[in-house]
Amino acid sequence: MIERVLDILTLLADHPQGLPISDVSRRLDLPKSAVHRLLSVLVRRGLAMQDEYSQRYRMTVKLAAIGFRFLAASGITEICQPSLDRLAARTGELVRLALVEDDALIWIAKAQGALSGLRYDPDMGQPVVLHATSTGKAWLATLDEEQAVALVKARGFVVPSRFGKPIVRDEASLRAELARTRERGYGTSIEEGEPGTCAVGCAIVDPQSRRAIGTVSVAGPVARLPPERIAAIAPDVQATAAEIADLWPSRKVMEAMMGMTPLKVSNG
Repeated sequence: MIERVLDILTLLADHPQGLPISDVSRRLDLPKSAVHRLLSVLVRRGLAMQDEYSQRYRMTVKLAAIGFRFLAASGITEICQPSLDRLAARTGELVRLALVEDDALIWIAKAQGALSGLRYDPDMGQPVVLHATSTGKAWLATLDEEQAVALVKARGFVVPSRFGKPIVRDEASLRAELARTRERGYGTSIEEGEPGTCAVGCAIVDPQSRRAIGTVSVAGPVARLPPERIAAIAPDVQATAAEIADLWPSRKVMEAMMGMTPLKVSNG
């Protein structure tokens, strides 16, 4: 039952306008009666609601509020935000922080450096597509290569329709891109994650465990972030990643709070 409830929440998160029971049933291959029962539980707990007119079910903001409460209590965004703000001010672009959670990256903080003109400011709720983003490539490059390949193959090489034209389309191109990323020390995305946008990302490596614990990235319009500018600001992104890593003893506090097991990530 718990897994089915989580499946419903994940589905509703991708459809903020809501879905009728029939759609939820079809998409998750569940009987309508089971879907109705599980949705009733979510409504009762305040995690979902049913629109009075359309009869569609959608998530409430309560789950997001729980997540924000956790981030506030952990202190991690408070610790890292000044570093993100400084990098955003220096580059004049969007800076984002993602954390490693199990076998995925989760966006948790950002700073917008573009004060006028074109601004790239995507939805923070979108998942990180590992093989088609600078952030994902930067993290994958820190893993054992076979582990990195397995993670991408498990998800598939197909990207969401909103994406541009990823250069990684199969295992061979993935291995080649990871080799380039390791050699440079940072990941890049040239109109891959979204048409008209480019990005550079670096892994945040815990200086004690030598494990990648997150990433920091800079993204913006291709007009302002051509390949030559990406190469020019990459050292600043690397320095910010190292700066955040030096502040990371708070990670031990987080693990103690959550009863987490340290992430098993090599420095590959």
